[in-house]
Amino acid sequence: MKKIFFLFLFSQLYIQCKSVEEHNEHLNDLIAESRLKQDVDFTYEKLQRLHPKLNWYISKKELDFKFDSLKNTITKPMTSFEFYKKLSPVVASIRQGHLIVSPASKILSKSEQKAMKDKGAGPFSQFEFEFIDDKMYVIKNKSDENSIKPGAELIAINNKKTSELIAEYNSLFTSDGYNKTFKRKRMPNMFPAFYAYENDIQDNLFFSFKQNDSIEVLCIKRKKESPLKNKKSAVKMSMIAPGDNQIITSKRDKNTYGYDETTKRNNRNLKFIEEDNSVALLKIRHFAIGNPSRFYKESFKKMQLNNTKVLIIDLRDNSGGSISDVENLYSYLADTTYVFTDPFQVVSKNTLIKKTPFSDSPFLAKILIAPFYTPYTFFKIHKKEDGNYYASTSTSKPKSINKNAFKGKIYVMINGGTFSASSIISANLKGSNRATFVGEETGGAYNGTVAGVMPTIKLPNSEIKIKIGLMVVAPFYKTPVEGRGIFPDKEIVHTLPDLINREDLELEWILNDIKKNSKILNKNENNKNITLK
Repeated sequence: MKKIFFLFLFSQLYIQCKSVEEHNEHLNDLIAESRLKQDVDFTYEKLQRLHPKLNWYISKKELDFKFDSLKNTITKPMTSFEFYKKLSPVVASIRQGHLIVSPASKILSKSEQKAMKDKGAGPFSQFEFEFIDDKMYVIKNKSDENSIKPGAELIAINNKKTSELIAEYNSLFTSDGYNKTFKRKRMPNMFPAFYAYENDIQDNLFFSFKQNDSIEVLCIKRKKESPLKNKKSAVKMSMIAPGDNQIITSKRDKNTYGYDETTKRNNRNLKFIEEDNSVALLKIRHFAIGNPSRFYKESFKKMQLNNTKVLIIDLRDNSGGSISDVENLYSYLADTTYVFTDPFQVVSKNTLIKKTPFSDSPFLAKILIAPFYTPYTFFKIHKKEDGNYYASTSTSKPKSINKNAFKGKIYVMINGGTFSASSIISANLKGSNRATFVGEETGGAYNGTVAGVMPTIKLPNSEIKIKIGLMVVAPFYKTPVEGRGIFPDKEIVHTLPDLINREDLELEWILNDIKKNSKILNKNENNKNITLK
């Protein structure tokens, strides 16, 4: 029996290696027109069968026209990537940020990945970039080319204008609805990936920088990073998360805070700003890392014991995560019995059975989980009077607030990187008038998104992959302004110098607002100014 098992395991590894080898070998082969058109039909058919609100932001007539027009433009054979650049903008026109199209790309073996890691950081990784008005600026230079200062504009890469690249890449992905901030915040991460998809991973790139009315062209080569030895950096009031420099040692604390060994920072932090602990700052980078239940329980107990009067929650650049995580946090923030979301709308009673959370899992996992998952899922989905199917969920039922729920004043810092689950909790806090919002419009839509279970389908001929959300996740509170995010009560616009100097204008405004309204803290006129510790 043991021999049969190892023989089976070896055969699977062999097949996998062979398929990877064939995938890489044929990556740039030309694909016949008829097969590409089959992939167009396959894509649209899957979207119509799986996506529950395909026409939320685009009419069926318009979307039909776009897919028909796409087929008409395919007049000759093309590579998978050439086809991807035609297909992706059509899918992006649906305006669903979780609907992600990924091109077929080279798969690196473990040895190739190690060799690349040993060579060091690539050209893009040696700079931190920000995008302002579709221009690409250096915020931090980590390369050996010291002549390039923060504020320099990257105007070309290997003689290709970055303005043309940005325009092209902007068409390949989307935000939720008609949002104005998401793409700008997402582009610094997306740009290097798009460039590598099209040009393969490069060890050297010619960057053309514009600064002080002059242009300098430099060859940026891979840089082997020197080991960190007792390296310390100054910590100021900035976009760096408070508490990031605290030393986490115990395994329990690392798990609670979601400590990242690579970046040496916590996913969640609670820091008291005022000397008497009357103001707390809660930073959450993502809602799916660490032990949120333990963290919230301990954090809100601390605030209760310290008689904290003001809570500042930093959700900037929080891309989302678990809906149960944000609902758990909301139970500590709501001031009365609440409902967190609507029931999750799906296309049909069988949608979540045919495409499950473990669709991409190994075969053994499927056969172990399916007997329990399938009947449970089938019976929790019901058709309502509006003709749509909905999955009942605990988040759509009334719940009492936590016994340690925060009773004081709440501020929430948001920006275009506040997306998905972090926008769902923001919508409920905004709709219930529970918090004051500072920053810029969230990247996620106020009225919800299509996400939840998100299987990946692979197109049969081009091998392009599309991740599709199967459930409409909508907050309890809504806005009549469809397709936009949560707008701040106080808008903060960062200039290039602000970004270079990492000025935290949102936090500064909140601290000044607290001082102006000192009655929030129940203090007298002789009270000290609020300072960061």
